[in-house]
Amino acid sequence: MFLHSVNLWNLAFYALMVFMATLGLWDVFFGFEENKCSMSYMFEYPEYQKIELPKKLAKRYPAYELYLYGEGSYAEEHKALPLTGIPVLFLPGNAGSYKQVRSIGSIALRKAEDIDFKYHFDFFSVNFNEELVALYGGSLQKQTKFVHECIKTILKLYKGQEFAPTSVAIIGHSMGGLVARALLTLKNFKQDLINLLITQATPHVAPVMPLDRFITDFYMTVNNYWILNARHINLTTLSVAGGFRDYQSSAVPKTWVSTDHLSIVWCKQLQLTTIRAFFDLIDADTKQITQNPKKKLSVLNHHFIRHPAKHFEENPSIISDLTGTSMWVPVKVSKWTYVAYNESDKIYFTFPLANHRKIYTHVYCQSTMLDTNSWIFGCINSTSMCRQGVDLSWKAELLPTIKSLTLRLQDYPSLSHLVVYVPSIHGSKFVVDCEFFKKETRSIQLPVTHLFSFGLSSRKVILNTSGLFYNIELLNFGQIYQAFKINVVSKCSGVKEEITSIYKLHIPWSYEDSLTIAQVPSATAISVKLHIAQPENDSHVALLKMYTSSDCQYEVTVKTSFSQILGQVVRFHGGALPAYVISSILLAYGGQLYSLFSTGHCLEYATMLDKEAKPYKVDPFVIMVKFLLGYKWFKEFWDMLLLPELDAIVLTSQSMCFPLVSLILFLFGTCTAYWGGLLSSMSVRLLSSLWLTLKRPSELPKDIKIISPDLPILTVVLIIVSWTTCGAFAILLTYLYYVFKIVHLQASLTTFKNSQTVNPKHSRRSEKKSNHHKDSTVHHLRLSASDAEDSLRMHSTVINLLTWIVLLSMPSLIYWLKNLRYYFKLNPDPCKPLAFILIPTMAVLGNTYTASIKSSKLLKTTSQFPLPLAVGVIAFGSAHLYRVPCFVFIPLLLHALCNFM
Repeated sequence: MFLHSVNLWNLAFYALMVFMATLGLWDVFFGFEENKCSMSYMFEYPEYQKIELPKKLAKRYPAYELYLYGEGSYAEEHKALPLTGIPVLFLPGNAGSYKQVRSIGSIALRKAEDIDFKYHFDFFSVNFNEELVALYGGSLQKQTKFVHECIKTILKLYKGQEFAPTSVAIIGHSMGGLVARALLTLKNFKQDLINLLITQATPHVAPVMPLDRFITDFYMTVNNYWILNARHINLTTLSVAGGFRDYQSSAVPKTWVSTDHLSIVWCKQLQLTTIRAFFDLIDADTKQITQNPKKKLSVLNHHFIRHPAKHFEENPSIISDLTGTSMWVPVKVSKWTYVAYNESDKIYFTFPLANHRKIYTHVYCQSTMLDTNSWIFGCINSTSMCRQGVDLSWKAELLPTIKSLTLRLQDYPSLSHLVVYVPSIHGSKFVVDCEFFKKETRSIQLPVTHLFSFGLSSRKVILNTSGLFYNIELLNFGQIYQAFKINVVSKCSGVKEEITSIYKLHIPWSYEDSLTIAQVPSATAISVKLHIAQPENDSHVALLKMYTSSDCQYEVTVKTSFSQILGQVVRFHGGALPAYVISSILLAYGGQLYSLFSTGHCLEYATMLDKEAKPYKVDPFVIMVKFLLGYKWFKEFWDMLLLPELDAIVLTSQSMCFPLVSLILFLFGTCTAYWGGLLSSMSVRLLSSLWLTLKRPSELPKDIKIISPDLPILTVVLIIVSWTTCGAFAILLTYLYYVFKIVHLQASLTTFKNSQTVNPKHSRRSEKKSNHHKDSTVHHLRLSASDAEDSLRMHSTVINLLTWIVLLSMPSLIYWLKNLRYYFKLNPDPCKPLAFILIPTMAVLGNTYTASIKSSKLLKTTSQFPLPLAVGVIAFGSAHLYRVPCFVFIPLLLHALCNFM
């Protein structure tokens, strides 16, 4: 019946939307590189020692705990407190476990053992009872206050020690990083209690799903505080994200792998980098993490931003002695390669710069020997050799297979020679290359293809010269809804050995760099998309840095990737989809109410969805208001009405092209509303069949009673449940009651139709009789089959709306159930106000039939409300989903009032 109400063209359209949505979802969940993280293992059995908290604190936070991580002898020795190390506090994220600290804690213990425990770290972890704080924000403030108390408790464990710490370092995973940032917003919190904050895969800007006002208020409080007090916050903070596996660790030196949201806490490469940085941050005098902000920044920059293939030194020697019995070999060519193998003597290769400066602008050198010794120097006023040189190795960059250095010659006017050092080696082989070049010959512009080319056209460039390094500038690329596939095809001539090329996508306005290693000759596909759009005042260009072989030719082709564009829409704006689904359902709901008013019959949900759910009924109004808000007079009028900020402006600030993305989301929303309606219709029919199998068939109601004797009692009971337990739980019970009523009506109609088939004469007499009663009084009539069918069509739409309200309230229900042993009443409860209004409304609607409202004076007004409310859902609910139910209950309430007016 549901499918028969949709023509084949519309069905094909909905199928196409499913296909497009599947492409987008596939890109989000599967369209990324392979997880190359190595698993971190414990060398000894991990132990978690529970730290005893003050009784008042434990009573105030019964669900939370504090643990000290340990293994083997360390765990045994530290069971007797106090402690002597450097405290680090790990904060798990959404549904995270305190046991996730074991990966970084174990690696830190191994590192401490390597230096005979000259320094060591004590890793603490907070047990947040695996709360769903990414979806329910009511406990975020409570978690923040508990962490504050934990920090004070931890520092007391070191009381009386010679090198007692006065602050802790914090590692926050996911929402744990946001909780750590929120510490600064507490009234009595002292910034000096934190000396370093590292966040891993933390959504800093906005919540993933803003399902209640508590989480959006929390975000607003934290971010506004950090923005307004930026000059006064003296806290070194490092944020590491997971790349497109997460919902950019690949740019971190010596890590070079992308992590997903969970693997970021156990990825061995990343945790090793983090621990190396921690040990380099130690002050030898205090045996604690340094308080010097400059040293902190230099250490973190060294390990996480640009690693020069040298061990960190706080004050490195810029001038190095170049003495000893070494060979000095002059090199006068502009391009030079040296293969070192079993060298018995040290060799210094010198490149005079005077002549090269006249022809070239830059010099590039690379070495495949990845040791940490200095390897490239600059000499001042030298002829054939120099005793001292400027150590340029600190300006090099470490890549997976090479260390490289690019110098602009005019920046070093005092250097007379460039010196490349090759040490004496035995049994090892490595290659050193250097070349002088003009910048314009190595910088190639490649405009990206248009967004609407759909991958049908491409642009390409061929690198057929013998260079070692190229910068390909990707012009007109800076928006998050852009996505491309870059194919690099390499062809080599006369090459017998395996050659490695490195392709690095560099985004100058953020650290989103990603590396691709390719064995040439080969064809390599690179996905190109952004996490952060280019700021308006930023003039930088995205670069594809290619570290190539001089014996190969490279063909670089770029084309638009339609599937990845859909993936970007889903990835960054998929959280707004429920608002668009509900907007489409509201439009269909309004159409049904109007058809009931104008014709006396309610049309099928699918038919009205096809007719009413059109983007041009919603988006133009939102776009127009967004445009007018750019004028001061309209903005003042808007603020005078106390209206909230338009969500389209919020989404635009997050670099969303509103008209385009909103159109895609509206189409996806309509498609979801259609298939959701099909599913709910089938579910009702299935449940009614089950009802008829288990229970004796029932008849259609003889009398329509809006308020049955048990209805007030049920309403009061559900309101009491909402007040004393959880609003979402009461909403769920109301939903189940409503579904039960509709299933019972469907079963009654099925029974009536079956009896009509068996005894058609009797059925016709019953129909005439019911019509006769219909003319006399509305409240004492026997429901006809046509009225029952109309009522079921109307109820199916209401069920779809209610289903989404229940889904949006689920996180607080799950949170309440998970913490039921600690708190019988959910506090704060985001769904309680909605429950108080929705319970009596749905109780009345459960007993409402089209026959009882078609003559209502309020019906025409009620049918006109869903359209502006559908616009309001998009205008104010797409970035604040918790507002959506407020728009839904208004037409439901008016619908219920039609029974009385």
